[in-house]
Amino acid sequence: MKTVRGICFLVAILCCASLTSQAQQKFTISGYIKDAQSGETLPGANAYVKETHQGTNSNTYGFFSLSLPKAKYTFIVSFLGYEEFSQTIDLSKDVKLNVNLKTKSVQSKEVEIVGEKTEGNINSTDMGRLTVPMEMVKKLPAFFGEVDLVKVMQMVPGVKNGGEGNTGMYVRGGGPDQNLVLLDEAVVYNGAHLLGFFSVFNSDAIKTVDLHKGGMPAQYGGRLASVLDISMKEGNDKKYKVNGGIGLISSRLTVQGPIKKDTASFIVSARRTYIDVLIQPFIKDDAPTKGSGYFFYDLNTKVNYRLSEKDRLYLSAYFGRDVFSFKSKNSGLNIKVPWGNATASARWNHLFSSKLFLNTSLIFSDYDFESDIRQMVFAFKVKSGVRDYNAKLDFNWYPDIKHQVKFGANYIFHRYAPNNANGSFGEQEINFGPAVYLYAHEAALYASDDFDLTDKLRFHAGLRGSFFQQVGPFTRYVKDQQGATIDTLVYGKRQPVKHYLNAEPRLMMRYTINKKSSLKASYTQNYQYMQITSLANQSLPTDLWYPATSLVKPQFGTQYSLGYFRNFFDNTWESSVETYYKEMKNQVEFKDGALPSTGIGDNLDNQLTFGHGWSYGAEFFLKKVHGKTTGWIGYSLSWTVRNFPQLNNGKNYFARYDRRHDLSLVLTHDLNSRWSFSAIFVYASGSLLWMPTSIYLMEGQPVVNYGARNNFRMPPYHRLDLSATWTGRTDRKVHSSWNFSIYNVYSRLNPYFMYVYTEGNPADGSFKSQAKMVSIFPIIPSVTYNFSF
Repeated sequence: MKTVRGICFLVAILCCASLTSQAQQKFTISGYIKDAQSGETLPGANAYVKETHQGTNSNTYGFFSLSLPKAKYTFIVSFLGYEEFSQTIDLSKDVKLNVNLKTKSVQSKEVEIVGEKTEGNINSTDMGRLTVPMEMVKKLPAFFGEVDLVKVMQMVPGVKNGGEGNTGMYVRGGGPDQNLVLLDEAVVYNGAHLLGFFSVFNSDAIKTVDLHKGGMPAQYGGRLASVLDISMKEGNDKKYKVNGGIGLISSRLTVQGPIKKDTASFIVSARRTYIDVLIQPFIKDDAPTKGSGYFFYDLNTKVNYRLSEKDRLYLSAYFGRDVFSFKSKNSGLNIKVPWGNATASARWNHLFSSKLFLNTSLIFSDYDFESDIRQMVFAFKVKSGVRDYNAKLDFNWYPDIKHQVKFGANYIFHRYAPNNANGSFGEQEINFGPAVYLYAHEAALYASDDFDLTDKLRFHAGLRGSFFQQVGPFTRYVKDQQGATIDTLVYGKRQPVKHYLNAEPRLMMRYTINKKSSLKASYTQNYQYMQITSLANQSLPTDLWYPATSLVKPQFGTQYSLGYFRNFFDNTWESSVETYYKEMKNQVEFKDGALPSTGIGDNLDNQLTFGHGWSYGAEFFLKKVHGKTTGWIGYSLSWTVRNFPQLNNGKNYFARYDRRHDLSLVLTHDLNSRWSFSAIFVYASGSLLWMPTSIYLMEGQPVVNYGARNNFRMPPYHRLDLSATWTGRTDRKVHSSWNFSIYNVYSRLNPYFMYVYTEGNPADGSFKSQAKMVSIFPIIPSVTYNFSF
């Protein structure tokens, strides 16, 4: 009840503030901002009036609203890569204005690509937020020819990768399960293909990418570390268009066009690897592993329909799978391991008025992993996953030019399948117990206001009330300290097992020093009601999602951030220095020696242990936002520490993804209308491992002593990638380009993992051991042909 009262209280305050601001009669300019060529809406575009320099940004669906006193104004709309729109408006009544922005034309023979001149870096309350244009992402060097937006995000200060080629993100000391990854509002639980070497996001289907790693707005919740909000393209509603690409290991194809011109459109985008197909002709029929292979594929689809001036409908879906298979003729062993995500979103936009915008969403998310092993008469199958049914209401209210209010509600029904197994030997079934599913309800209410208190002081204040309840059917096995079952509690269908109710305040502040610089601060609290339980050192498809229970309390994070932001040379350069301190309570690890069970007479959370952690550091960021050469350089200095009473003898230890130094350099250069070049350089301290400190003999047998947890740091990671893109003539029916990339130019043997190698016989004294490092990617050139018509 306290959380609900808090939400109501905040909404009341915001309403009073908004009513106060309307003492003078005001009129509203509102509408949608779109791409003139494709009809795609443009979220995040700047809409402002020149006379007061006050304005707003278009929302996720391209809608904007400005309320101003009666007067004559110069109304301006600008967006990165587009020509500025300007119109004089005599505001004596409400004005509806839909703006179609044109792509910037060639300014000179040297084709200088001019970007947006904006003070958004200075004026907004955003901290730890980054939006990267997809056109820039596509110019960067590609790994095996595959452009990967998640790998680009890993080059931002405060975001670390999980190792060589891995798409897992570790944000400001958080684990990969502490990132909320959304695709058209649907949660993506496993964002990786090929064990983490590629992400599941096909760049041809993506419109915008928005990363929050600092002050998380109140509309987001359920994770401690970050939000990666990805929106799919809507489809061209002007004309039909086909584009795609052919690379070394995969190809992709996208088709889009109008269903009804200027009213409805569609997009279908597919991608598949084909190494498994290409190598089959070269494998002899009598080869012992004939029939083995691996491939992955993605399918993105979206349809949108403008029902009226006030109503719009969006339907989108994603389906992706990895499939690994292994066959051995000699042993009769046959293994098939498929895993992947499926999402679907149905969204309805409605305009109640020029000031009140509503989005209603119905969302489905599913992730499942399966391993099917067969050998002669023996069969064994294990499955795990998580499935969500989600409903959301999100309101955008623009009562005054000084206020941008957001409020809404969210409900999710979760179904978890932690680890279900079945098997047989001939006609005899092997009893692994019944399939175990865990069920839970999750709900939230939120409200926030982004408002100007004075000309120099701006606040973003928000509050999120969250609720989580585990429900039956469920059987709790109560254990004593020795692990023996002393009681069994049985809960029926929909019977409450355990619930949690929490408040999550969010506060961000910006103080403008002058037109070129500002100070910002933020304070956020987050609760997370699910986590990955993993025995691996990095995120894998086998990781198990597990909810908060009577034993597993919700993870709780508090983050404090302070930053200085400054622009240089007429906003050509943006810079920032951010410091942060984050506390994380109720962190989860497996107990030493624990192994995930099949659920027979036990609960997985009986094998878990709990502790806390903290992370702190400083992040330096310098970005060139327009001109022929663009890019950024980022550096972070950070520490990430954990403490678990039952691990490491209760002493503090650095988390396995603690990296002291992380440096990234990203550059793109447009030489002329045909050639563009890009480069990436990354350097990072090595990851931590838990390695043996000694191996000694006892009664003739080697005994391994591991010592302190995460006691060994691997060698530093560094790499240089280069890329060149040649674009064909644009006056032809088929537009084409060639991308030439070199991954790891100087063939640095970066560590992938390390292990202890032993040899010799303890009996004759020849036994010895040594640590060995495995590297997997030397220099890798690639070429990709892209086309569109």
